[in-house]
Amino acid sequence: MTSLADMNTVDIVDGVLSIRISTERGGNSLAPDALLEGTEVLRAVAAGEHSVGAVLLLGPGANFCAGGDVRAFASAPDRPAFVADLADRFHAFISALAEADVPVVAAVRGWAAGAGMSIVCHADVAIGGPGTSLRAAYSAIGFSPDGGMTWALPRLVGAARARHIILTNRVVTAAEALEIGLLAQVVDTDEEVVTAATAAARAIAAGPRQSLRATRRLLTTSDGATLTEQMAAEAASISQLSGLPVGIEGVDAFVAKRSADFSASNDT
Repeated sequence: MTSLADMNTVDIVDGVLSIRISTERGGNSLAPDALLEGTEVLRAVAAGEHSVGAVLLLGPGANFCAGGDVRAFASAPDRPAFVADLADRFHAFISALAEADVPVVAAVRGWAAGAGMSIVCHADVAIGGPGTSLRAAYSAIGFSPDGGMTWALPRLVGAARARHIILTNRVVTAAEALEIGLLAQVVDTDEEVVTAATAAARAIAAGPRQSLRATRRLLTTSDGATLTEQMAAEAASISQLSGLPVGIEGVDAFVAKRSADFSASNDT
């Protein structure tokens, strides 16, 4: 089993895998260690090595993630090779995040720019505060997006709006992000963001994990399916769950008028 003991950016508490995706340097730039350690642990989760019910993405400072370390780009002796290597590691992390097949919560405090905004686009539940701001940012340094932004953002907000956000490099405020679906919730103060996101992740992890993972899978694949195909997938999923311990416990608890206890099925 992959050990978390020597890792600095990840931990698992109450069934929640927390990944601190940025450093305190450079206004909270993307953390290379988080990409490597996060990818390793997420792959271990996908392989069943860790019992995880939710992933929580957060930054250690005032900002969620202000993007890549531009000063590191500038000092690299071979910029294209350096950026290609970083993009490969970033994309391995995003792929691992998807393949872990676990609901993802993002605590989007302060700025989510560049790579930070790309990461937000892959969260199932993104929670911000009044000071949350998002910006594509890539064109400001003459780059094009990475981290799957050009794939995920149009699916979240629509093609025309995504083009406008990326090509004009405008700032998306917390209120607008909530309105267009980039954020799922905006709490009253910025200080509440991490607390609210942590509570959401723990609530998801304490719920019926197999059911929630199946639901996330259906939501993720629905964009490329016809209505008939999606309903067939739904029928297969709900039927399978009804015969598993998670579904049996849920139904039996409802009939008995008691709270369902999903702890046994969550440990599998």
